[in-house]
Amino acid sequence: MYEGLRDQSDQGVQIVDALDYTSASNKAIYRKTYALLVTKFSWAWGFFFKISDYRQMQPLIKAIRRIFNSLTARKLERFLIDGHFDYILSTHFFPNEVASRLKVQGKIASKIISVITDFDVHPIWVQEAIDYYTVACGDTRDKLLSLGVKKEMICVTGIPTQRKFQQDMNREDLRRKFGLPKKGFTVLVATGSFGMGPIEAMISDLAEFQLLIVCGSNQSLHERLRGNPCANVKVFGLVDNMHELMSVADCLITKPGGLSISEALVKGLPMIFFCAIPGQETNNIRILRQHGIGIVAENPQQIAIELRRLNFSQDEMTAARKNIAHLARPGAVEAIKALVV
Repeated sequence: MYEGLRDQSDQGVQIVDALDYTSASNKAIYRKTYALLVTKFSWAWGFFFKISDYRQMQPLIKAIRRIFNSLTARKLERFLIDGHFDYILSTHFFPNEVASRLKVQGKIASKIISVITDFDVHPIWVQEAIDYYTVACGDTRDKLLSLGVKKEMICVTGIPTQRKFQQDMNREDLRRKFGLPKKGFTVLVATGSFGMGPIEAMISDLAEFQLLIVCGSNQSLHERLRGNPCANVKVFGLVDNMHELMSVADCLITKPGGLSISEALVKGLPMIFFCAIPGQETNNIRILRQHGIGIVAENPQQIAIELRRLNFSQDEMTAARKNIAHLARPGAVEAIKALVV
């Protein structure tokens, strides 16, 4: 939940984690609770997500959040007030609510830009003092309109990605860099920051493909995979070169998080989705499927079937890339920057 903040003293942009401006215990509880829910009790997360999406629940939810944030976010409030920022760019609903309330109370005069980082949007993102919402696509815009947001406040910019994902890269050079064979269908497996999914079963079922597996912060998974090396598998932990891995891959198997999807769209990389978190990620899939993008696989065997279909059908690959090109927005960063005037 980072915000880019531009202040009036010509110091440029500050990037901060809003949770750093709460108590250490609140920060730890917030992150651990979310990790526990999405990895162990995803059904509970999906239930609360669905219940809280009902319009009738919004007044109660907003009242509870307002009270909670007023108790836990006082340091963040003071930071926003003392900073005299011209603009607040928020990528999470928590600082959205805090900044909006301060603006309604007349304690700040900043323009607030809410950068929505999924293809669907939960009502909790909507706050009365937001100046602009930037969204992934027309579907996200339509959802905000249905929630009462004025059309002129919504900008279809795409979800911002780093500029390196726009770079054209030489696949042969990358194959040599990663020690890959010159030929063969290469599959990138991105397990999300928590390293979720039936990865070890997947390796067994996908033995005919060259696999690049990114384990994220799941150190246990990383060590297990490295301890059982397979000729067709390259294992990575947390990486900062995802743009290179996407450039050398023919297909991406991924959890359907908004940022990962947006990066793959910019790279023109066909996707297979697995282990979606109920709520925001299943909604991402729903919207993408309406645009003919992505394949949903329930198990490693189905993933293998879909990969074989893509591998042996040039028409399938061409159609997938064509659909991706229609939704990709590589210029998202520049479009959002244009709002900061």
